[in-house]
Amino acid sequence: MSKKSRKNSSKLGDRGGSAARSSPLRAAKSVKGRRTSATKTAARNTSAKRATSASPARAVQAKAKAATKTSATPSSNPARLVEGAMAPSFILPRDGGSSVSLQDFAGKKLVLFFYPRANTPGCTKEAIDFTRLAGAFAKDGTAVLGISADSLKAQESFRDKHKLAVPLLSDERREMLEAYGAWGEKSMYGKSFLGIIRTTVLIDAKGRIAKVWRNVRVDGHAEEVLAFARTL
Repeated sequence: MSKKSRKNSSKLGDRGGSAARSSPLRAAKSVKGRRTSATKTAARNTSAKRATSASPARAVQAKAKAATKTSATPSSNPARLVEGAMAPSFILPRDGGSSVSLQDFAGKKLVLFFYPRANTPGCTKEAIDFTRLAGAFAKDGTAVLGISADSLKAQESFRDKHKLAVPLLSDERREMLEAYGAWGEKSMYGKSFLGIIRTTVLIDAKGRIAKVWRNVRVDGHAEEVLAFARTL
């Protein structure tokens, strides 16, 4: 082989060796690039999944918060009944299974006493006092109804246990309680909460509000209501 041929062969060998040495490096870089791309793609997919799964949760929380705010806002501001205004209409189930409406007492005077809870001490005394005076109210042409948010079963148990003689209405949805201003903000031991405000409303024979007693003190209350009803 001539010197020129050996020189050319040597150059080719050098280039071949260099190419052989650089090939693994390029392959390694290519693999690393694919791995990095795959990692980024996986990260994006994971982030997307987290965002998707979190969105419904945030939506539910937002709806719950809005519903709570909506339901609490009107309830925290009791309706103010104006004496002389027409009484809000109502129809509710009563103990025994029938229903009672405002129209049932057209042409009569009507006492509505709203109490927080059946079988509690104050509510029991109030219901017993109105029962004790039921005959006197009837003689005056005045009907008496007791209303709370208790279930019918609880009202019937209340009636039977204390031998109550006045109809007890169940307003579990609090629609009548709110209409008559007997549902609103209360406080006890420095804490505020929503509940039934002990209230009594006297409606005259024309269906108008004659008198409203709020934050009632039970002692002597039934007698006071009867005395006022007799003036109408």
